[in-house]
Amino acid sequence: MTPMRILGLLGLFTLALLAVIGPDLIGFDPARQDLRAILVSPGTDGHLLGTDHLGRDLAARLLEGARITLALTAFAVASAAIIGVALGILAAWAGGLIDGGLVTLSNGVLALPGLLLVLLMAAIVPDSWWTLYAGLALTLWVEFFRLARTRSQVILRSPAVEAARMMGLTRSHIVRRHIWPDLASQILSLAAFGAATAVTALATLGFISIGLRPPTPEWGIMMSELLPSWRIAPWAIGAPIIALAITVLSLRLVAGPETELEA
Repeated sequence: MTPMRILGLLGLFTLALLAVIGPDLIGFDPARQDLRAILVSPGTDGHLLGTDHLGRDLAARLLEGARITLALTAFAVASAAIIGVALGILAAWAGGLIDGGLVTLSNGVLALPGLLLVLLMAAIVPDSWWTLYAGLALTLWVEFFRLARTRSQVILRSPAVEAARMMGLTRSHIVRRHIWPDLASQILSLAAFGAATAVTALATLGFISIGLRPPTPEWGIMMSELLPSWRIAPWAIGAPIIALAITVLSLRLVAGPETELEA
């Protein structure tokens, strides 16, 4: 494991730990407004990162936003990986019409820009967690499918798998002992890259007020709300921007520089 990947994993672990225990340690309700403490500077009256334009504690909202972003991203990427890998192996194994149909389906999904697909679904059913989850999963599964199909086709033609078939070993055994060990590291790297894409998409949709809606403490929504105040309180809008940058950077370090090309 490279030093950069270790650094990325440490960054993700720290973010996940803060997202789990941080909001309870801050001591402020992320939704509580205090109009007597609007846009106070960091460290004032116990507000670690200051407050926003409605007097809500920025640190509490930032960490609550991390919970939302990381949980929704993990759920969407895990679903996309399971579906994509399963269909990729099925296509490689079955071939023929099944393979052709799945390839055509994946090409059809690729014909639409990923963010546009998520945006359309979020616009149809706004302020819905399930819509964002479904849109992200539908966008991300194709890359897992393509990787699993390509690698499985190679592995299934290998002498080791031919020998396993001659010995009468089951398909589950072949997948478990031959296909999955070859795919595992590449799938994990692709998942990290897909998670970075999902985090960016969520923030983008929140910033343009599509998807989740205020007062949900999502990072994109926070940026949109604080943008008018950037001149008088640059630290306020800087907090979600830095959190987003650290999260995406950590995920890209975990994914590695070669993942996007391989996918």
